Amino acid sequence: MRVLMTGGGTGGHVNPAIAIADTIKAHIPDAEIAFVGTKHGIENKLVPAAGYELYHVDVRGFRRSLSPANIRAAFLALVSPLAAKKIVKKFRPDVVIGTGGYVSWPLIVAASRLGIPSAVHESNAVPGLAVRKLVPYVDRIFVNFEVTGKALGAPEKTMHVGSPLRSDFGMIPKSEARAKLGLPDACRRYIVSFGGSLGAERVNAAMIELMRDYLTAHPDIYCTHACGAGGYAETKKAFDDAGLGKFPNLELVEYIYDMPVRMAAADLVISRSGAITLSELAAAKKAAILIPSPNVTDNQQYKNAKVLADADGAVLIEEKDLDAGRICRETAAILENPARLHTLEKNIAAFAVPDANEIIFREISALAGKKKGSVGNG
Repeated sequence: MRVLMTGGGTGGHVNPAIAIADTIKAHIPDAEIAFVGTKHGIENKLVPAAGYELYHVDVRGFRRSLSPANIRAAFLALVSPLAAKKIVKKFRPDVVIGTGGYVSWPLIVAASRLGIPSAVHESNAVPGLAVRKLVPYVDRIFVNFEVTGKALGAPEKTMHVGSPLRSDFGMIPKSEARAKLGLPDACRRYIVSFGGSLGAERVNAAMIELMRDYLTAHPDIYCTHACGAGGYAETKKAFDDAGLGKFPNLELVEYIYDMPVRMAAADLVISRSGAITLSELAAAKKAAILIPSPNVTDNQQYKNAKVLADADGAVLIEEKDLDAGRICRETAAILENPARLHTLEKNIAAFAVPDANEIIFREISALAGKKKGSVGNG
């Protein structure tokens, strides 16, 4: 089977694509899989590191505000399918899979015009512009949230599958994870917090406040906070200035590289609310305080978090309402109340689709067997 994957710009688009590719490889070791992205997205680090070939197309996302850059984005949206068509003809895939983001647009359109089956996966509760525009072109639409399918208005194409994740999320026992991390017996509760790979200034400040005002008085509650590359110097200074380095239960790092282990060990996760993070939390059955980024297209993180909060599957704090008092109160209300902790764990677990990767693999295999056209070289 030959599969062309596309989805780039952010880890939220690239990581699901890699998870799908890895699942295909696990079932069909000789499958030929390649990726298509842009030259300026995070896919240029993640895809080669995962062992896959990466092609490039020139396409840009639209900005929310009026901007001259949108003129170029509109032009590229029109011409990029022509460049994508050349890649498709060269690779000759049996199926093309997109995982959202603007780079999905040209590849799916090109596949449709060449008679090659295609599918897209939408991780967010509210579908992005690219996925909405691709509905007429695509054969199958996989969604993370059931509400997303209703918004797309194509029930005959839509399938609720959850999100494809790395296979180790939700599979590591808490005791094993804590042993791997070397957490001591004195650790009664463990918090893992992060604001994203580049950092989030307000989340970082709130976590320093939580450590200073609450966790220093509770030495049996351990916390690891990842402040991101962009915020490390400033956050480390605040950490040191507050004298937090002398407390063995408090840890500040730039980035968490072993997230499945950290999340398995945690009692509470404090984070942004990107769709993939929420799927990981659901798979791991973890209580969470979600602080949506206000700086994403269509306010998607807030809408994602609201779905969980409305089902009492997470606590939602908007960034404008985030202060030391609020983060301390919400953390204490969860960690000092076992019944509340259990309720959040139980309710978020209801959003998990444990076999999402396998469902997607079966559907992709079926699509690949329905190749409609013959991809020539002309």
